[in-house]
Amino acid sequence: MKILVTGGSGFLGSRLIPRLVAQGHDVLAMSRTSAADGKVQALGAMPVRGDMDNPGGMAMPTVEAVIHLAAHFHFAGPRAPYFHVNVDGTKALLTAAQAAGVSSFLYLTAAAVIMDDRGSPIRNADERAPTFPDSFSPYIASKATSEAGVLAANRPGFRTIAIRPPGIWGPGDAFSRNIPHAITSGQFAFIARGDYPYSTCHVDNVAEALICALDRGDGGRAYFVRDPDNTTFRAFVDGLAKLQGLSIDRLRSVSYGTAFFMGRMMELGARLRRSDQDPALTRTMVRLIGREFTIDDSAARRDLGYVGKVSRPEGLASYGVG
Repeated sequence: MKILVTGGSGFLGSRLIPRLVAQGHDVLAMSRTSAADGKVQALGAMPVRGDMDNPGGMAMPTVEAVIHLAAHFHFAGPRAPYFHVNVDGTKALLTAAQAAGVSSFLYLTAAAVIMDDRGSPIRNADERAPTFPDSFSPYIASKATSEAGVLAANRPGFRTIAIRPPGIWGPGDAFSRNIPHAITSGQFAFIARGDYPYSTCHVDNVAEALICALDRGDGGRAYFVRDPDNTTFRAFVDGLAKLQGLSIDRLRSVSYGTAFFMGRMMELGARLRRSDQDPALTRTMVRLIGREFTIDDSAARRDLGYVGKVSRPEGLASYGVG
């Protein structure tokens, strides 16, 4: 199959493309710089010039499927860039794909689209849960909006599917990279000790789900995917910290409300300083990691044949090999 991947030089794309190539697919990857060209070529894909910041200028090559991974992801900042890239860019890509005769359009969305503004715990949610396109979080809002647009575009001859992983982890992920500094600097604190159930999805399990969806799954619907086992957020952080010789035993804990207020204040401070960097704590960050969050991925297992082949021990071991 001939496949176009957006976000191919990123964290997930760099794990997905080699797997697609190994299965015999002909992979093209959208690239906006010469540095990205070299990276996707090293992964086995052919670079195609394109930029999600300029959706009107996209030219769709002749392919059978599009796997859309590219997104604007930060924990703070104004809403406009999120909606420009995640919503307008996705809409332009959909239009180009339909015009070019693409048969399957797979969209990487986020399990967080079902997180409400109240910070409600979420227990074993399935795809019937409502989404929140008006969320205070521009990331959650833009992903919920763009996901709805992708699913609404489904029609005979143009199958659209959205894959919804929770927190993606694995070698090279930003969260793991930042843990040592956060712990040693004293900036890291748990919310409610982190003792709440939490779903995650190893990067290779996300890649597995996307590959499964290339030729399986009902068009016009979203699918949750997660690791085979749930954990607690505290245990998740503990496993990553131990890989780097660190202990979480003496880390502080604050309430959800306190953390949310602190996030709001830090966002305000960053705005006043006109900083383009995410502050150390934000409301979106607190919402994403500060409450019980577990999902039911039985639909993906049934319809896509998704397994989640990488176990948690195997996922932790993968940090030493890639």
